Amino acid sequence: MDTFATDQHCSVKPRHECGICGVYGHNDAAKLVYFGLYALQHRGQESAGIVAGDGKKVLIHKDMGLVHDVFSERILQRLSGHLATGHVRYSTTGQSSIINTQPFMATHKGMPLSVAHNGNMINSIAVRRHLEQQGSIFQTTMDSELVIHLMVRHLDQGLQEAIKTTFSCIQGAYSLLLMTQDTMIAVRDPNGFHPLCLGALDNGAHVVASETCALDLIEAEYIRDIEPGEVLIINEQGATSLFPWGPSRKSYCIFEHVYFARPDSNVFGFNVYAARKRMGAILAREAKIKADFVMPFPDSGNYAALGYSSASGIPLEMGMIRNHYVGRTFIQPTQSMRDFSVRVKLNPVRSLLQGKRVVIVEDSIVRGTTGRSRITSLRNAGAAEVHMVVSCPPTRYGCHYGIDFPSSDQLIAAGNTVAAVRDYLGLDSLHYLSEEGLVEATGLPRDHFCLACFTGEYPIDPDRHFTKDAFSPCGD
Repeated sequence: MDTFATDQHCSVKPRHECGICGVYGHNDAAKLVYFGLYALQHRGQESAGIVAGDGKKVLIHKDMGLVHDVFSERILQRLSGHLATGHVRYSTTGQSSIINTQPFMATHKGMPLSVAHNGNMINSIAVRRHLEQQGSIFQTTMDSELVIHLMVRHLDQGLQEAIKTTFSCIQGAYSLLLMTQDTMIAVRDPNGFHPLCLGALDNGAHVVASETCALDLIEAEYIRDIEPGEVLIINEQGATSLFPWGPSRKSYCIFEHVYFARPDSNVFGFNVYAARKRMGAILAREAKIKADFVMPFPDSGNYAALGYSSASGIPLEMGMIRNHYVGRTFIQPTQSMRDFSVRVKLNPVRSLLQGKRVVIVEDSIVRGTTGRSRITSLRNAGAAEVHMVVSCPPTRYGCHYGIDFPSSDQLIAAGNTVAAVRDYLGLDSLHYLSEEGLVEATGLPRDHFCLACFTGEYPIDPDRHFTKDAFSPCGD
């Protein structure tokens, strides 16, 4: 989401991007969006916001926190109107603060315009500097704000032309919703990095959301995915679909299937639950291990563990129990309480583990620090052997398209062999799913996916710096 600050979050797992939801044509649009965001909470837990319109005026409410903390019945009643868009946020880099919450809204010549964005614009620094040289004043550090600045420079040419020109200036990943007082616009980048789908309610209202699980919660029928490179304009005349740009190579983020999306969602045309089970089954084919039982670290790897157990014939057990009531604590444990942050979330079942050969199924390994502590706790609980299988290949490269993978120097698999990672974690064996196996599990061709975090082959050059000539579409 943000590209101007360099501060990195210290996540032990790759962090989610953001989630967006919009409704057009329902008198309770804001309330429906609220529930849609509730279903998409896994995609961002830092902040939430909704903007609503009735054809004349637009109201907005957003704040830091989870969806149920940010909105109340009273606030949702105030957000009246037949159209609304909303956003849950996790900043991939940069500042987590109220000023950077979304949707971002501005008013130009009396017309309100808001944007809710999932993704990362890889040329945002260059575009921002260019606009600042032309006199633009920015309120936030979000790359999403660039969309508003570019749009208002070209609105005199009409809404469709402003959209075409704006996104001709932007490179990278963006699934987003724009909104005026009477129009909702869905835009997906030509590579289609992140998902965006279209649904319909019984009364004919249109729904757009990051994942199909949001449609399910509000009982909307899934119609189709918004296509890569598509602009869908929804207003009182209906829905108009445009494809302003030439075709590009599909670059679906495969980590949506590995980790990000909810298992009950269909993403890129394939069910996430089924894909993760298939990853586990293919892992069982690629990594044959003699063991007493298979286990995940809840909730990481749960569905791949089901697949591995079923395909291998090794029983599935829950050797670690998760505490679902862990909140943020400001009370620090004593020095003698080693690995407290790990044990407060997961605790081993000692009687189950004693003397057993265990296969852990994980969805990914990022830094490895938490995994190392968890494996130590299994050893201390009496496990005789601890093996690990991972339902994706080694993650060796950072992401530039909206996922908070740390830089390569913080990724344990970058510069280390599988054997070295195994020894660091304290495992008897370590097996990663092959790239071919991962793609097979999704049911789509390899050339439909972005695999850059595994291969270092980026679909769009993340270091591209545009010359002045390259900004000619922006009207200079």
